Amino acid sequence: MTPELIVAVDVDTLDKALRLRDELSDVVDLFKVGKELFTAVGPRILEELTASRVFLDLKFHDIPNTVAGAVAVAARAGVSIVDVHAAGGRAMMEAASAAARKSAPNIAGMARPRVFGVTVLTHLADDDLREVGIGSSSEEQVVRLARLAAESGLDGVVASPLETRAVREATEGHLDVLVPGVRPAWAAASHDQKRVATPAEVARDGARYIVVGRAITRDEDPREAAKKIRDELESA
Repeated sequence: MTPELIVAVDVDTLDKALRLRDELSDVVDLFKVGKELFTAVGPRILEELTASRVFLDLKFHDIPNTVAGAVAVAARAGVSIVDVHAAGGRAMMEAASAAARKSAPNIAGMARPRVFGVTVLTHLADDDLREVGIGSSSEEQVVRLARLAAESGLDGVVASPLETRAVREATEGHLDVLVPGVRPAWAAASHDQKRVATPAEVARDGARYIVVGRAITRDEDPREAAKKIRDELESA
């Protein structure tokens, strides 16, 4: 299965976001609304993107009741994917999963949001994990959290390209993997992300979704950049 392409709309104004929406809506599968755009615009951005599929990437991490409430609001807003930090634990993930199922709008053709657990952020390497008291390697930690996410009823996990295959094997293919840190070979440097790969590499490893941001949004021709990435995914 060809991975679905998510573009990270990491901009700071509504106008910039809507320009990207208009330019890319027929060449990408989902738009990712993260902390920068959501903080700048607020929930209105979800209304503006209502005709498109949205990945609400706010990485909820709090006590179970608080996270459940946030996921319920996201479900009623009609987002397609929402994420929580898997490090929040089993009870928190179970609450998030239950809230997504109970709170989705009862509208024909509109499915509940899929809930994904964020494992280890892509800017963290093994040395960074040791610095915050985690003795496991990044792959070991990702796999541990992925198994817990599966047991907690989540639909998938967010993991770097380097752990995609390991997650698929450890969960016997029962969890979908959403992969940030994807950089085409022709794009600029990886910036602040350390565990990265190309679209073709991630597709071959079994990713269900890939997220691409700056390689598309900062290209001179974002639409053409998105088309090139889609072609690479399909040829892989």
